Amino acid sequence: MALLTTLAALPTDAAFDLVVIGAGGAGLSAALHAAIDGARVLVVERTAQVGGTTAWSAGTTWIPCTRHAKALAGEDSIEQAARYLDQVVGAHADASLRRAFLAHGAEAVERFERHTHVHYRPYALHPDYESDIEGATLRGRALEPLPFDGRLLGDLFGLLRAPIPEFTVLGGMMVDRSDINHLLAMGRSWRSLRHAASIIGRHARDRLSHPRGTRLVMGNALVARLLHSLAQRPNVSLLVDTGLREIHAGTDAAGARVIEAVTLEAAGQTRRVAVRGGLVLASGGINRDPDWRARTLPGIPIDWCPGAPGHTGQAQALALQLGARHGDGAASPALWAPVSLRRRADGSTAVFPHFVMDRAKPGMLTVNQAGRRYLNESMSYHRYGLAMQAEQRRSDRGEPGAAAALPSFIVCDAAALKRHGLGMVRPGGTGLAAYIADGYLTAGATLAELARQLGLDAATLEATVATHNRHAEAGHDPDFGRGRTAYQRNIGDASWPGPNPNLGAIATAPFYAVKVYPGDIGAAVGLRTDDRARVLDAHGSPIAGLYAVGNDAQSIMGGTYPGPGITIGPGMVFAHLAARDALGRLPTRA
Repeated sequence: MALLTTLAALPTDAAFDLVVIGAGGAGLSAALHAAIDGARVLVVERTAQVGGTTAWSAGTTWIPCTRHAKALAGEDSIEQAARYLDQVVGAHADASLRRAFLAHGAEAVERFERHTHVHYRPYALHPDYESDIEGATLRGRALEPLPFDGRLLGDLFGLLRAPIPEFTVLGGMMVDRSDINHLLAMGRSWRSLRHAASIIGRHARDRLSHPRGTRLVMGNALVARLLHSLAQRPNVSLLVDTGLREIHAGTDAAGARVIEAVTLEAAGQTRRVAVRGGLVLASGGINRDPDWRARTLPGIPIDWCPGAPGHTGQAQALALQLGARHGDGAASPALWAPVSLRRRADGSTAVFPHFVMDRAKPGMLTVNQAGRRYLNESMSYHRYGLAMQAEQRRSDRGEPGAAAALPSFIVCDAAALKRHGLGMVRPGGTGLAAYIADGYLTAGATLAELARQLGLDAATLEATVATHNRHAEAGHDPDFGRGRTAYQRNIGDASWPGPNPNLGAIATAPFYAVKVYPGDIGAAVGLRTDDRARVLDAHGSPIAGLYAVGNDAQSIMGGTYPGPGITIGPGMVFAHLAARDALGRLPTRA
């Protein structure tokens, strides 16, 4: 049986062991874990493509103490990871959920690698984001999916959500951090030249028969591996362009709610589908619900959100009608990154997250609308986004020294831009005219001219840069501690000749800047769940047969950001736990 089907093709008495709402990383993981055990599974995706925000991400999966971690960093342990999370997350999330995640992470990875096409490798060096906290590690917990040949998907390749164009090169060629390093070094290293020639040649061949490159990396590779694995199993069906209209619940002998069926809608038709074991909500979260944003993220327009379409909170709203509740206590309702915006030729807006490639590199700094530094540019992108909002609140309150920070400006000189790029501007420093013409990039022959173009006080910006340059020469940032931790140094420039890989003088004219805004990259608020991913009601009791994973569940990290992939990792592990619990409810199973 083909994986992809239509609502009209389902029989009128259709029944599935597991119904999964949402075909992002967490939803596809839940479906695949259930399919491994032979369950009959239906995946329902409201958009035309699968992958959600996972397909746009780096695909990093944060799971401590897998076999990969043991091979790379044998000193790690569940107890060490628990100490780290207890200190970073603390009371912002239920500790029992962290314990379940740590206890079952390795087995979830092992199930995939033993029974499916989903395979990982550890980053050689990828420190936890709060690397100065007890229990942190420098490597082993962050896994990345192996690259994948998209041609293996056949006709399903078009179902895969393509990466955002600004994250590709040469008209749709995907590159990861290793590829970027080779491309930048191919004029200095034969090894890099061979690697660059290989991927460019592959891409040239791809474009003869495909609209984009088929060598998939990062989040696209992870989703493709999940999709390819599901396509090999005759017990799985996938609907796209199909919405969840209603969740039907009955009552058990004790009067408790029990999920019985769902009503789905597509192309003006509806179909009721029976749910035998469980319904898993994995629709991507609530970030694109305008009412929730107005209440929870005031002053943060939806245009700043770099997440994929579809996560409107509709599935959560139906669960709330059944008695479910949102979690509370998170340090932040969302997860953040600085983003820059540019209008594309087709009229859409590119929202570019500044994760690692520019802001923390030598020759760059961030200033508010008074032209002053106010944050550590090398801290995690989540903390950076929070710091922007905190500075804006201080300005709104009229606190001395504070100034408006929405937007802020990443400022650099010509040497830094050529070496590292700046947002959507690629390293090399070519093709700047178009970015300057449409206002994405601002340029000035002097710092004073740049300040005038940005509406900043020239003397303040010049003084800020002068102070920064003195700190760069000394290799020490006494104001904000830039480059202080292993994580911060890792996102600096390892080949930088100065004493601090995050600090370099801003001195070579002309000078450039881009505007950055705090963009919500995911929700930390979701439905309250227990250590089996069961959705809880107001009394803390599970609603039988209802599960939430990924960003539909309250983050087990409590609105903190301990490391790379702290949404994808827990999403995959709790997908495993949800599927296992749901299948345990089937009457045919012992």
